Amino acid sequence: MNNQELELNIGWLYPRLMSTYGDRGNLIVIEKRSLWRGYKVNIIHLDQNATAADIHGVDVIVGGGAQDRQQELVMRNLQGEKADALRDKLDNGTPGVFTCGSPQLLGHYYEPNIGQRIQGLGILDLVSVHPGENTQRCIGNLVIEVTASRLAEDLKEILGGATPYLVGFENHGGRTKLGTTEGLGRVIYGLGNNGEDGTEGAFHRNAIATYSHGPLLPKNPFVADWLIQTALRLKYEQPISLSPLDDTLAMQGREAMLKRLSVNLETPVEVKG
Repeated sequence: MNNQELELNIGWLYPRLMSTYGDRGNLIVIEKRSLWRGYKVNIIHLDQNATAADIHGVDVIVGGGAQDRQQELVMRNLQGEKADALRDKLDNGTPGVFTCGSPQLLGHYYEPNIGQRIQGLGILDLVSVHPGENTQRCIGNLVIEVTASRLAEDLKEILGGATPYLVGFENHGGRTKLGTTEGLGRVIYGLGNNGEDGTEGAFHRNAIATYSHGPLLPKNPFVADWLIQTALRLKYEQPISLSPLDDTLAMQGREAMLKRLSVNLETPVEVKG
C-alpha cells in the first residue's frame, strides 16, 4: 500500500468553543505532516452538529483549551450517544492530543472558581479543581520528561534512542490530581498538573492529555509523527512506518528554549534519520 492510498480522518473537538489558546496549531501540524508524506487528510468538526457516527469515523482526535463557560456548553452537548462514542474510541486506542480544558472534560469533573462543578466523561481517572480567585495561575514555560512507559518507549524509538522531553507553555487556573490514570510525564521545568507532586498530564491507551500549550506539536513534531503512525497502523492493521521529514528548525528551536531556561538534558534530543 503506497502513501497515496492512505487516508487520515482528523476529528477536531468543538473547534469554536475549545480553541482558546492557539491549540489549533496541533491540528495544523498533524494535517501538514500527513500531507507532506502524501496521505489524504480529512478534517471533521466534532461540534454541536456532529453525530456519534462522525465520532466513530475519525482516526485521531484533537482537543484544545476553553474558558469555564465554554467547557460547560460543551458538556451539555457531549451527552448520550456522542459521549459513549468518544469514550469507546479512546478506550479502544484511538490516538489523540487533548490540551488544558479538554483533559478536564475527559476526567471525572472540573470545579471552576465560579459556578457549579462541571461533570466530565470519566474516561480519565482524574479530577481538576480551581483553588480560588486569590490563587495564582500556573503560567510559564514547561519542560517535561515523558514517563508514560509505552509512549516513552515509542518516542524513544522515533528519536533514535534519546530520552523524550517535551517543551511547551502552560496557562491554567485549575489543579489536576491523578487517580489510577498514568501521568504523561515528570516536570523538569514549570508546575505541571498541580505544582505539588511533579506530574504533568495523563496518558490513556493512546490518548495524550496535557496542560502544555505552545502549541505542543510544533515544538515537539516527533509526537505528531507518533500520533499519525499510531492512527494509520490501527486503521490499516499494517506495520506502517513514516518517511522522515526535515525538522532541523523545530529541533533548533527546542534547543534554544532549553538553553534559555537553563535546562540541561542528560541525553541530547536528536531526530533519527
